[in-house]
Amino acid sequence: MTNLLHLDTSIRYEGSVTREISGAFAENWRAANPGGGYVHRDLHASPIPHKDGTDQGISADLIAEVDAADVILIGAPMYNFSIPSTLKAWIDQVATSEHFAREDGTFAWGGKRVVVVTARGGSYKPGTPRESFDFQEPYLRAVLSMVGLDQNLEFVHAELTLADVVPQMHQFRELAVESLADAHRVVKELAGA
Repeated sequence: MTNLLHLDTSIRYEGSVTREISGAFAENWRAANPGGGYVHRDLHASPIPHKDGTDQGISADLIAEVDAADVILIGAPMYNFSIPSTLKAWIDQVATSEHFAREDGTFAWGGKRVVVVTARGGSYKPGTPRESFDFQEPYLRAVLSMVGLDQNLEFVHAELTLADVVPQMHQFRELAVESLADAHRVVKELAGA
């Protein structure tokens, strides 16, 4: 039996692009894996406490969820060019030294599949003016690599999500629609793989 761990981090419910797309992935994955296990953790509705140097008693439960998962789905909107603080708090609780590379270079979590769904108000693709402002994907790639969760890692980006809201971006509305449609197409393919 395969298991999916689904993390949502958006502060929005209505109109959240990451919730929409990660929800589509989860729905398609569950249809393709009818006997699979599914855990959904909404890090905005039930935030994880930030590390404070004490034994908070939360890490073991979170680590057990990662241990049990074959697929980890992370919905991560871009906030101020990075990730939501709720996702950072989760990472701090699970990405501990006990999950770093073993002496032989392997990782306990090395065989897991990870899909990160992002929503970005602008475009941060290579060659765009704001490419260097992307601290979201590079950070997640780096921190996930620390615990071996980068070995089967896919990013699905929905970009230009503010094109309808910011007047200076209205010229990019068609590109935003294309980006959202492409993200939906990609998660459908990934969920069935």
